Amino acid sequence: MSGSATYRSAPEHPTSVERLDPGGVDRHLAELADVLCSCVHGGASVGFLPPFTAADAYRYWRDVRDLLGAGGRVLLVARRDGLVVGTAQLVLATPANGAHRAEVCKVLVHPDARRDGVGRALMDAVDAQARRYGRSLLVLDTVRGSAGERLYRAVGYQVSGVIPGYARSTEGTLEDTTVMFKVLSPNPVRG
Repeated sequence: MSGSATYRSAPEHPTSVERLDPGGVDRHLAELADVLCSCVHGGASVGFLPPFTAADAYRYWRDVRDLLGAGGRVLLVARRDGLVVGTAQLVLATPANGAHRAEVCKVLVHPDARRDGVGRALMDAVDAQARRYGRSLLVLDTVRGSAGERLYRAVGYQVSGVIPGYARSTEGTLEDTTVMFKVLSPNPVRG
């Protein structure tokens, strides 16, 4: 999957974010796999460890496609010049007492498209989708001190706590994870 097109875009080529359905995953499977492989090979701690192959990435995205088909999950992709340069997922499936919240996961930005507003565009779209589904609380976890944590803080997430040695890094060391949350709107008062 390496050797992909360079994603850096001039300001006149803005990022667009759209929601993919299962058919969209099939149509963009190679691009989705490229983003995931590039992130994992770049050291991102997103649940996968080396050796991580293109076949592993294709399998992951097919599993996501199946979850989309079952409902309860939203997949967003960021595009530049027609190419997928980032992804984010919103997991809506919760117990009845948690129907006001959702989990944000697999926020991925291709290394060639980082520090150019793609992550922020994805997070803004996550907020909009969460509101669309009536969610008022978002939760996520990320590697402590990472660029992801800085992005999440910048878009309004607060730290709930840190779990030491939570996940193994791509280098094999145990990394601390920061658990974060964002309140989109106050809880309604029920009588």
